[in-house]
Amino acid sequence: QVQLVESGGGLVQAGGSLRLSCAASGRTFSSYALGWFRQAPEKEREFVAAISGNGDRTYYEDSVKGRFTVYRDNAKNTVYLQMNSLKPEDTAVYYCAARYSSNTYYYFARRTEYNYWGQGTQVTVSS
Repeated sequence: QVQLVESGGGLVQAGGSLRLSCAASGRTFSSYALGWFRQAPEKEREFVAAISGNGDRTYYEDSVKGRFTVYRDNAKNTVYLQMNSLKPEDTAVYYCAARYSSNTYYYFARRTEYNYWGQGTQVTVSS
């Protein structure tokens, strides 16, 4: 079992930055691939970024490439999402997700591939 708790959301002006954190319970954090997803009002939850268990491989949704960076600190059981050059269309509830992977080089980009989810943190970008 893995429990995930996000933090770091808030209100920011367009062009600004935020860093989201997701702290995980458990002693085998590096065995879990992690992802960030977001859900805007009346929209489906969508993929944002993913990172492999060892942190060496990352993958991003096209609209956030070059603006968002996902990274993890396995010693602190925490994954981060650094968000720069924020746009109003980035407004959403952001969720982190985890799934076990015996191969620590794998990452996953589909919502259905994850079985642990945090409660979400609201990000609002004003124009």
